Amino acid sequence: MHRRSLLRAAAATSLAGLSAPRFARAASATTLRFIPVIDLAFVDPIYSTAQVSRNHGFMVFDTLYGMNSKLEVSPQMVEGHRVEDDGKRWDLTLREGLTWHDGEKVLARDCVASIKRWAKRDPFGDALMAATDELSAPDDRTIRFRLKRPFPFLPMALGKAAVPACFMMPERLANTDPFKVIPEVIGSGPFRFVANERIPGARNVYERFAGYKPREGGVSDWTAGPKVVHYDRVEWTTMPDAATGAASLQSGEQDWQETTPHDLLPLLRRTGNIKIDVLDPLGFTCLLRINHLQPPFNNPAIRRALLGAIDQSDFMSAVAGDDPAFQHTPIGFFCPGTPMASDVGLDVFKGPRDYDKVRRDLAAAGYKGEKVVVLVPADSLAQKPLGDVAFGMMQQAGMNVEYVGIDFGSVLTRRNRKTPVEEGGWSAFVANWQGMDWLNPAGHLTLRGNASYPGWSSSERTEALRDRWLSAASLEEQQQICAEIQRISFEEVPYYPLGQYKQPTAYRSAITGIGKGTATFWNVRPA
Repeated sequence: MHRRSLLRAAAATSLAGLSAPRFARAASATTLRFIPVIDLAFVDPIYSTAQVSRNHGFMVFDTLYGMNSKLEVSPQMVEGHRVEDDGKRWDLTLREGLTWHDGEKVLARDCVASIKRWAKRDPFGDALMAATDELSAPDDRTIRFRLKRPFPFLPMALGKAAVPACFMMPERLANTDPFKVIPEVIGSGPFRFVANERIPGARNVYERFAGYKPREGGVSDWTAGPKVVHYDRVEWTTMPDAATGAASLQSGEQDWQETTPHDLLPLLRRTGNIKIDVLDPLGFTCLLRINHLQPPFNNPAIRRALLGAIDQSDFMSAVAGDDPAFQHTPIGFFCPGTPMASDVGLDVFKGPRDYDKVRRDLAAAGYKGEKVVVLVPADSLAQKPLGDVAFGMMQQAGMNVEYVGIDFGSVLTRRNRKTPVEEGGWSAFVANWQGMDWLNPAGHLTLRGNASYPGWSSSERTEALRDRWLSAASLEEQQQICAEIQRISFEEVPYYPLGQYKQPTAYRSAITGIGKGTATFWNVRPA
């Protein structure tokens, strides 16, 4: 495609220009230099559902349970738990020696406040609290859940790494309205956020927290097990484009690029001192989210008519190139390769697209040329090409489309507006989620039918099925429920699935210890 050709040319120039020895710098034994996929627009990982905010969250904050790369959870901040009263009482006991970055002791009441704040933003947390009669801290180390009914998913809810993860904060911060950003960043995680060195849009800095007490025993795997820090300092540097980032990686100015464009892999492989890996085998699932409150997508018939224009392979090729090893289509509303995924309704994405028919179907459904405003994060490596393809697709379908290319942080802010497009509202935006975010109805934020997420889709049928899934007695029953949720979703269209891709990361051979899952910074060390 034209975009990839331009990127290859730019990369070749940048890599050649920055690879001269005079730019080279030996890897620091005390500082790890990292290029995040995008700027850290929001430092509150409960307020923001951005993956970059979640990665920042795992550096600064900690969680009661951790998740390994097999998606299994185990105690992290908690020493363990005791379950009584036929599964309706859970007592979680905090480990000894946990402290906040300001020197104060981590208390159970801090965690109670943190759980309550998180649950107001997370669908899994919402389900947990709906099953909870009382959440309390009877003493400084005990977190007590008294449940209305058994909720065996409790550790999974509190330990999932999907956004938003249940991060623990001091009570004074956790009492912040979850729809507002916390006033300061204080956690108990392995790194301390250096707020006075933050340059929005350019740099974020973290220092090793000397008071952190890693969990003893077990294997370090993703967010589970011991978190041992080997670098005194980690610097996140936002790069203006992927080619510049790759060039700085090659020259030694940076140590690790979180997201490396598929186009640049051959160039980086030839460098010789750079390693390439795919950390998350579930990859990223992509979507086109639509506004159910405003015309034209408040009309379900119009939403269904546009399904005929969606060519998932076009979207995935724009992001991941043409190598089938890095992409999967067609996909539905659950992550491919996981137990809840099915092929129900996927025939709609198969075969060539007939745009003449789509235009007729849109007209028959009641589309009258209303303006469609598409928000596109212009600074996002993956979301920018997704937005470009979405814009072109809607144009071919005969829609009156306006392309709004803005930075990622502005998209996150603007998508919260419920006003008409004439008053600064929006009609659609693209997004990429990690595959683990689409595992099941409990934690699937964009599949909720309670109008809680931008786009504000409502579905009583989906919500009822979600409740059934949470109490299902077997995997087979869960799978049947998810197949029915997918069938309904193709009727109601909360969003358009766009495909799944696997994302490479690249780092210099001078570092080792990078784990699977997502970008984490404990256990990473000089080679």
